[in-house]
Amino acid sequence: MELSARARIRAGDPVAFGDLFDEHARVVYRYAVRVTGDWTAAEDIVSLTFLEAWRVRARIRPEGESLRPWLLGIATNVLRNAARSARRHEAAMKRMPGREVVPDFSDELVGRLADAEELAAARVALGRLRKAEREVFTLCVWAGLNYAEAAEALGVAEGTVRSRLSRARTRLRKLTETERELPSGRGQLIGDDRAPAVRSKQERHS
Repeated sequence: MELSARARIRAGDPVAFGDLFDEHARVVYRYAVRVTGDWTAAEDIVSLTFLEAWRVRARIRPEGESLRPWLLGIATNVLRNAARSARRHEAAMKRMPGREVVPDFSDELVGRLADAEELAAARVALGRLRKAEREVFTLCVWAGLNYAEAAEALGVAEGTVRSRLSRARTRLRKLTETERELPSGRGQLIGDDRAPAVRSKQERHS
């Protein structure tokens, strides 16, 4: 994004902020869908992300390229807060009927994860990772950030992103192998035919 646009957003220009929304809302939405597995919840995440972005717009760096890492960093924090709220209500939710995953995710929304069943299975695997590893994986692999952008989004060093992503991939491979040994109907988390889904943006271009 041009520096003049950054300056306008920092100054509270609603037109410039509207352009920011038009440019990046779909990216934030895709990221939220993949993390939550729920398109309605993802819409809420997008709304909360841009509301928070407007509130903290003065924190935007005066110089830089895309604001996508900044927005996805805010989205990650929003998702963390949503997860904490969900845990606080876990006991109540357990008394409610199980919620079915919406079966009609489009290819446009889930990319290489072809349907809701695969998305749900992938989320099961990711749910077994440590939070820090899961966030790096979803930002680098699903949201397409490179190491530097993910580091900016999370407020950590680039080397930390690299090590967390490496650990996440190692653990996912082990989980996949374990699932394959289970009875039929399980074991379709992220197999070899899903290899492109666990190859980060920077490796594809290396």
